[in-house]
Amino acid sequence: MKVRSNQLQEGCIVANDLFLHSNQPFIKKSTILTTSLIEIIDIFLIDVVDVENKLVTGERFTPREIIEEDRKPNFSKEENSFIDMYLAAVQAYQKFFQGWQSGLPVNITEIRNLYIPLLEKAMDSQYEIIKLHHYSTKESYVFHHSIFVGVFSAIIARGLGFSKAEWIQVGLAGLMSDAGMSKLPSQILMKNGPLLHEEYEEVKRHPIHSFKMLKGQIGVTDAVLLAILQHHEREDGSGYPMGVTPEKIYAFSQIVAVADVYHAMVSEKHYRTKQSPFKVIEELTQEQYGKFQPSIVQALGKELLRYTNGMLVRLNSGDIGEIIFVNEQQLTRPIVKLTSTEDIINLGTEPAIFIVDTLN
Repeated sequence: MKVRSNQLQEGCIVANDLFLHSNQPFIKKSTILTTSLIEIIDIFLIDVVDVENKLVTGERFTPREIIEEDRKPNFSKEENSFIDMYLAAVQAYQKFFQGWQSGLPVNITEIRNLYIPLLEKAMDSQYEIIKLHHYSTKESYVFHHSIFVGVFSAIIARGLGFSKAEWIQVGLAGLMSDAGMSKLPSQILMKNGPLLHEEYEEVKRHPIHSFKMLKGQIGVTDAVLLAILQHHEREDGSGYPMGVTPEKIYAFSQIVAVADVYHAMVSEKHYRTKQSPFKVIEELTQEQYGKFQPSIVQALGKELLRYTNGMLVRLNSGDIGEIIFVNEQQLTRPIVKLTSTEDIINLGTEPAIFIVDTLN
C-alpha cells in the first residue's frame, strides 16, 4: 500500500524498490525502515512510499491515509519472498519454543517442514541475507536467533563446499542449537541487562539441554547432536560446556559457532547495541586465529559481502555512501561514493573509517 512519507514509522517494510534518478534502487524491496532511513527519505523529498500492511513485529500497519491499496495477494506462491518466509518461520519457532517451555517434546517432522523450504529459498536470496539482522528486535531476539543461525550455518556450509545433504544437517544443528534455552528460568531468559555470574553459569548449560531434547529423535544424526552440544566451544579452549581442545571440536560445530556469534554481534539486545555486518566480520577475522577456524570466517564474509554493490551504508564519520566496488581480498573494506558530495573513498586505504550500518 502507498502511504505519505510523513506517516512512516520505524519497522515499516518497503514493498517495492524505491528509485530516485537512476536505474539502481535507492531503497530496495523488503528493507526495514529505521529512523535513519525515514530521515533520509525526508531529506530527498520523497512524498510517497509503498510499504507492506504489516510491521516487522508482525503487527498491522494502519496509517491515517492509504493513497493506493495494493490488491495483489501478498502470500501467493509467486509472491512469497524470502523475508516473508523468514518472518513466518520466526513466528512458528516461537510457538514451538513456548511448547517446549511447557514440557512438550520436539516434533522433528514439524521442524523439518519449517526449515527446509526456508533454507532452499535462502540460497537464492543473497541480497536479503545481509540485511536479515534488521528484523530482529530486543523482545524477539531468542526466536530470531535460532532461525537466523540455522539459515547462516547452512549458507556457510554451502560456501565451504559441503553437499546439500550436509548443509541441511548443519542448518538443522544451527536451528536447534538454542532449543535448550526453553529450559531456563524465564527471569534469566527475559532479563533486561547483563547476567549475574550464577545466571550465566545456568545459561552455559543450554547446549546440554538442547542435546537432550534432540537425542533419540529419528533422523537426527550424531553429527547434528555433536554440533548442538559443541556450538559454544572455542579453538583456544575457552568455550563451554566442556572447554574442549580444537582437535575435539567437530566441523559442524565450528560452523554453527561462527553463525551464532555473528548474529549475536549484529543484533540489538537489551544490554548491547548492534554492529554492522562489515564491522562484525572484521572483528571475527581479527579473532579467528584464537577462537574460530579462519576458513569458516572467510566463507561467511564471502557469502555475505560480495553481493553488496549498490548498497547504501552509513560510515562512522556520519556520512552516507553507496558501495560501488567490493574487493574480494578486503570484503569489509569496499569503495564507497558519498551521496552528499560524490567523493570516492577507498576504505581499504582508510583504516580509521568503517561502515557502522547498512541502510537498504
